[in-house]
Amino acid sequence: MRRQLADPSLHIRRLRRAELPSDTIDLSRYLIGKTLVHDLPHARLAGRIVETEAYPVGDRAGHAFGGLTPSRRSLFLPHGHAYVYFTYGSSFMMNVSSERPGVGAGVLVRAVEPLAGIRFMQRRRGTTRLLDLARGPGRLAQAMDIDKQYDGVNLCAGGKLWLGAAVRPAGRIGASIRIGITRDVHRLYRFYERGNPFVSGPKQLRE
Repeated sequence: MRRQLADPSLHIRRLRRAELPSDTIDLSRYLIGKTLVHDLPHARLAGRIVETEAYPVGDRAGHAFGGLTPSRRSLFLPHGHAYVYFTYGSSFMMNVSSERPGVGAGVLVRAVEPLAGIRFMQRRRGTTRLLDLARGPGRLAQAMDIDKQYDGVNLCAGGKLWLGAAVRPAGRIGASIRIGITRDVHRLYRFYERGNPFVSGPKQLRE
């Protein structure tokens, strides 16, 4: 079935911090179907979140496991702040802080279904293939023009980068092991909308 993309002028309500669960696993599931928005001077970029990974307190695979450092400060902010880091020498990735102040944990936003600003995303990514615009955390950050300057941003305030309510209800949510980690690999901390073609990873982790 051909998927109908949302109209770029569609109204998206900003989420309030009080609406976000202050538990990493709960927040990771909650974000499925919600909207990630980046308002640029001449374009609104918006994507429907279809895949996340939770890195809760004490998780050896999470950046916060090594303790509070200047580069990880955003992971220890109240839930609902952006933690953006550079990895693999080529890509930015965006997480959402997920616990109470001073407790380090986060949710990695792994993939979005593009809703608005698609032509801009195509230029950023150098491809017109819709499925490849923001499927995977590095592609997502590139398509939505998210880099280190947004580290620590309050995603529930009035800024340019923010979390919005769902434009349509989420479908069935699946859970699986996380992708590309080497520690605590058995934990089912990856959540995704089942059957959505914009979800990343091998086929058996998308169905």
